[in-house]
Amino acid sequence: MQDIQAIVDSIYDSMVPRLGEGKVADYIPELAKVDPNQFGIAITTVDGTTYTAGNALTPFSIQSISKVFMLTLALGKAGETVWNRVGREPSGSSFNSIVQLEHEHGIPRNPFVNAGAIVVTDIVLSGHQPREAIGELLRFVRYLADDDTISIDDTVAKSEQATGFRNFALANFMRSFGNLHHPVEYTLGVYFHQCALSMTCAQLSRAGLFLANRGRNPLTGHTVVSDRRARRINALMLTCGHYDGSGDFAYHVGLPGKSGVGGGIMAVAPGKASIAVWSPGLNKVGNSALGSQALEMLATKTGWSVFGA
Repeated sequence: MQDIQAIVDSIYDSMVPRLGEGKVADYIPELAKVDPNQFGIAITTVDGTTYTAGNALTPFSIQSISKVFMLTLALGKAGETVWNRVGREPSGSSFNSIVQLEHEHGIPRNPFVNAGAIVVTDIVLSGHQPREAIGELLRFVRYLADDDTISIDDTVAKSEQATGFRNFALANFMRSFGNLHHPVEYTLGVYFHQCALSMTCAQLSRAGLFLANRGRNPLTGHTVVSDRRARRINALMLTCGHYDGSGDFAYHVGLPGKSGVGGGIMAVAPGKASIAVWSPGLNKVGNSALGSQALEMLATKTGWSVFGA
């Protein structure tokens, strides 16, 4: 039996001398204010036990990690028809690239680049007012983490709205191809709020647990998605979850995961655990520098890589 707490503590100890590495996401003014000298890690195993170290109870902006939860909602709402409007291939381009979108006639490459996530949000918005769609996501994440204290940071959402020119361009471009069905400001209003979800590593590791446990949440006993759907969401996280660093992450870590420019990464060890790490400094492809290193250490120490120990 592995001593998970000892592994978590040793990873934290290895990261302490490196605190502050990487560069915080300064293009979103509120994120630029975050102290880079922080690192947190939480692991929740499929028996429901959570192990933590460092700043694991400090809330942070989960940003693009929210795309996993929105995709889960969209698949629940629209089923496989989601894939008529968004692809399932790695992009190889930066997360906010417009070039590929023009070449592929307004169909984003996958649901985890910004354009793809905006289409997914548009699908979830169907039949709702923006406020209702935001509420649906918040209720869903609270339900997954079994924690009603999770909230959206309105200051971060406003900060993104004020500076999200590239996302407005992507959304208008897709609207011109007929791949956005709601007014751009409605869809992006929801999108900016979902990215501004504020969670701790401990909460995030619990929220991702259904993906580690064949679609069932062991904290509540509820089935969230089918085994098959959980497997497919994990596949997309493995191939597309880290923008143009996805291949490198699969090579070094070998776990399905999704990063966010707030410095968080949620990773899944199928059948074993859900993991969340956070450190605000990003590497050159926009993923948490220390978080990526910590997950590589974890995969090495536990043998949890999906490709074998």
